[in-house]
Amino acid sequence: MADLILGQVLTFTADPFAMGPNAARHITHGAVLVEAGRIRAVGEADALKTAHPTAKITDYGRHLISAGFIDAHVHYPQTAIIASWGKRLIDWLNSYTFPEEMRFADHAYASAVADRYCDLTLAHGTTSFCSYATIHPASVEAIFTAAQTRGQRIWTGKTCMDRNAPEGLRDSAQSAYDDSKALLTAWHGVDRLSYVITPRFSPTSTPEQLNALGALWAEHPDCLMQTHLSEQTDEITWVKSLFPTARDYLDTYEAHGLLGKGGLYGHAIWLTDREKARLREMDASLIHCPTSNTFIGSGLFDMGGLKAAGHRIGLATDTGGGSSFSMLRTMAAAYEVGQLRGRALHPAELWWLATAGSAQSLHAEDRIGTIAPGMEADLVIVDLASTPAIEQATRRAEDIWQAIFPTIMMGDDRAIHATWVNGRPTR
Repeated sequence: MADLILGQVLTFTADPFAMGPNAARHITHGAVLVEAGRIRAVGEADALKTAHPTAKITDYGRHLISAGFIDAHVHYPQTAIIASWGKRLIDWLNSYTFPEEMRFADHAYASAVADRYCDLTLAHGTTSFCSYATIHPASVEAIFTAAQTRGQRIWTGKTCMDRNAPEGLRDSAQSAYDDSKALLTAWHGVDRLSYVITPRFSPTSTPEQLNALGALWAEHPDCLMQTHLSEQTDEITWVKSLFPTARDYLDTYEAHGLLGKGGLYGHAIWLTDREKARLREMDASLIHCPTSNTFIGSGLFDMGGLKAAGHRIGLATDTGGGSSFSMLRTMAAAYEVGQLRGRALHPAELWWLATAGSAQSLHAEDRIGTIAPGMEADLVIVDLASTPAIEQATRRAEDIWQAIFPTIMMGDDRAIHATWVNGRPTR
């Protein structure tokens, strides 16, 4: 039986960075028809009720129906260490990340954290995410299994490191290739699961390992590849010392076959002009992680300049270096970073980044990120008056953007009234 979901409907037909707020379509009394995990129709509620009289109706009243949020860069193994105090990137890795990731050799522990992380994402309206795992194949299997059980569309991969990490977290060039290929073969394209080739970043991979992973990507170009780039200035200095002949940080990937369309480069704050030009030329994706960048003091991403130059950009929590599981809080942080850079992002731009923009960064815009016929039915139902403070601000709104903005800036999981994944409500 088809489901007819009623409420305010918000979706995008274009990029608001290019087209302005008119890139969005807002239906005040709207409806979304869902059947067999797909969106079959979207339009005015009365018209769709008349056209589909046997559909099961779920009426969310004045709540907003949006495409589910898409988190383009996370570290699910860092779930337990989110909001740990007082470290910058390299100290964060050594003090918090690496000791926690050692625990993922235990399959039971990995499975427990994977289940917890997936439940947290759904509670915050996030229906898809792209995650780093640990070096342990079991950590990949755990998050794939947890997401598969819940019907989520996700990307993940074994994090590869063969230097500058504790002994229990190092593999080798050969084992990184072998393990990644075996996991890719077993999981990529199963249900809504995709494998992503995952060197953590240049400082923790030798040139030999980067070469091996570049070769694997060349063999499987339908996979994405994720890594980190130019997050902090002391990190860039470290990269220069490890790769003295490289032209810049990006060159440490480019020289080893790890630059291309389908590449996801997290952070990308301190880019040189050459790096910006090459990333744009290759149509690579830059992933903005604003709560992380402010929490560990990395810097301010140049959203305005990079979008104006035509870069493909997604939005992400970067949990647990990021300080929230919420894409609402992430939008708020992106707005604050934009203000500090002198470019106030419009609510349409922020919402687009968390939905259609992140889908584009993951090359999945043909499946998720917008509400349109044929798209997968991942939806979030947002209460735009979830707290007294938000409600009193929303009451004064003169248009949909004024109604949404207080939830962007002050909303949390209380604003998530319901989450639909693959055509089924989860909460």
